[in-house]
Amino acid sequence: MPDAPPASTSGPPSAATPAAAKRGTVVLMELDGAIGPASVDYIRRGLKQAEREDARLVVIQIDTPGGLDASMRSIIKDILASPVPVASFVAPNGARAASAGTYILYASHIAAMAPASNLGAATPVAIGMPNPAAPTTKPESPAKGEPEGDAMTAKRLADASAYIRSLAQLRERNAEWGEKAVRESVSLSAQEAKEKNVIDFVARDVPDLLMQANGREVRTVHGKVQLATQRAELLVVDADWRTRLLSVITEPSLALILLMIGVYGLLFEFSNPGFVLPGVAGAISLMLALFGLQMLPVNYAGLGLIFLGVAFLIAEAFLPTFGVLGVGGIVSFCIGAVLLIDNEVPGFGVPLWLIGLLAVGSAAFILIVGGIAAKSRRRPLAVGVSTLVGATGELVEFADGEGWAQIQGDYWKVRGSEALRPGRRIRVTKVQGLALHVTDEESQQSPAGA
Repeated sequence: MPDAPPASTSGPPSAATPAAAKRGTVVLMELDGAIGPASVDYIRRGLKQAEREDARLVVIQIDTPGGLDASMRSIIKDILASPVPVASFVAPNGARAASAGTYILYASHIAAMAPASNLGAATPVAIGMPNPAAPTTKPESPAKGEPEGDAMTAKRLADASAYIRSLAQLRERNAEWGEKAVRESVSLSAQEAKEKNVIDFVARDVPDLLMQANGREVRTVHGKVQLATQRAELLVVDADWRTRLLSVITEPSLALILLMIGVYGLLFEFSNPGFVLPGVAGAISLMLALFGLQMLPVNYAGLGLIFLGVAFLIAEAFLPTFGVLGVGGIVSFCIGAVLLIDNEVPGFGVPLWLIGLLAVGSAAFILIVGGIAAKSRRRPLAVGVSTLVGATGELVEFADGEGWAQIQGDYWKVRGSEALRPGRRIRVTKVQGLALHVTDEESQQSPAGA
């Protein structure tokens, strides 16, 4: 959509100004599913488009179980820096704004919910973290004998609590409940959130939200703005192909599959040069996997264990270890896959069934490909001078024990008894350098026929 012309700062509006420009524009985006790098790209592009369109309001319709902390903070930074007011709307009925969604709701200029929606459970989650349902009052510094992991949990909770409290104070919302949602993982219904001053109002749908938001005064980075949204034109911004591609390749399960396809493709190409397609597909898959993984909270120890497991499986195919390296490779791969994503956020884990399937498939594929490569190395040579021993041909030129013979369609320098004559059928008995030692074919056959 082309950019809207900038609003004039002086003089009457032009007669050619379209009606839509007079009514104003409200940009609508849908944040559905786990919040990750693709969500950041989508929201950032939408906010920039809203700024170009000189929109009166941006509505982010939210339905999320949570997401990555880094992605959530990037979205909040973009909202706080937006010159266009942002309204977060937990909708439709049955939607939720859990974990990261709660922070985004607190950061928005307007917060609204559909009647049958909920928010809360904003406790940060990471691998090795104890049950977040239990409240914690531990100090930030570990007491004597206290496990280091508990201290890290306390620091993480303290940081998240301070973050949501600062957002609540900025938007004049209920800071106490926000901190409680972080420390105790509590949740609220839409009506309860309205009564506790967590949200501004409950709306049935987007038109109802725009009607209730009309006339409200909010503060943006450019100062106070009074919303005029009652008759605004609604512009829906969908994710473009780049955001969709980013969403696909940053899915941890798919990233792991692409990583293994890349390894398999390159291994097959190196073991059987000349196929080309496996090598090309493997290189592309590996690059996509590495790009996706570098945008995710990857545990590099897990990634290293995956590659170590693959290396063990390759070695098992070539070394007589009686399965020791193979078993070690499968164990290393499984542990690495479990540890690969350094987070337990819903939507960003690798299913255990997929890990098991990839482990079995990896073992079968590498052992089969490695076995084929090992057999090919043990196979006798099918080309070269040494393969001519026992071959027959015709003597073309011969004098003083040396000459030339035609053998298997090529001319070769030969040596033999001085009794040989041109035109005789000869047989190669041995190879010495580039010269073939030959003898009369009939003389070798005569004992067998006697």
